[in-house]
Amino acid sequence: MRQIIVDTETTGLEPEQGHRIIEIGCVEVINRRATGRTFHRYVRPDREVDPGAMQVHGITNEFLASKPRFAEVAEELIEFISGAELVIHNAPFDVAFLDAEFKRLANARRRVGELCQVLDTLALARKMHPGQRNGLDALCKRYSVDNSHREFHGALLDARILLDVYLAMTGGQSALILDDEAKATIIAAGAQQRAARPVGAIPVIVASIVELESHERFLAALDKSSGGKTLWRQVS
Repeated sequence: MRQIIVDTETTGLEPEQGHRIIEIGCVEVINRRATGRTFHRYVRPDREVDPGAMQVHGITNEFLASKPRFAEVAEELIEFISGAELVIHNAPFDVAFLDAEFKRLANARRRVGELCQVLDTLALARKMHPGQRNGLDALCKRYSVDNSHREFHGALLDARILLDVYLAMTGGQSALILDDEAKATIIAAGAQQRAARPVGAIPVIVASIVELESHERFLAALDKSSGGKTLWRQVS
């Protein structure tokens, strides 16, 4: 299964008011493993960044002045995400901005829903933890995901953090991509000689009648305390 973890940074909160995307960060995941492929672009919005938004992500108008426009990176982005499931925290926000940017394209007006399926991790977190705080920082704390290195919000940085949170929420598998040194260590460890197996037959100890009867009484007690819903009888 191919998934793309996505985050964006914007000039403000409302695409209906002409606010634009200024940063896109995507991390590719296949079968719950980060592949190492990413898509990361800053884009020039052709409008001022709101001061409140700048306090969140720290991206200035001066920095964006030399960046490409969305139209110049759109086809590369579409190619990267097409056919995947997008995993986004508070997906309606990012999808609305992406759809607004796609709508502005001269040659092809597309919508995210036509290219990909979308999984909203905020909606998922609210189902799993009703009545609790489910922002990305709160989930990092809940699932022991380290986000201490984040001074400002950033699209690629937040996408990588969301990947760790999403994997922890849905099964706990790590998103770690091993560097060359770590890979070499694992390969060397795998090449070490295995310990010799003991010579001779392995003894098989059969339970006595008394032990079997005791075990049966124990299972009966489990059945009674759980309303007869234990799996022990089904797998025996």
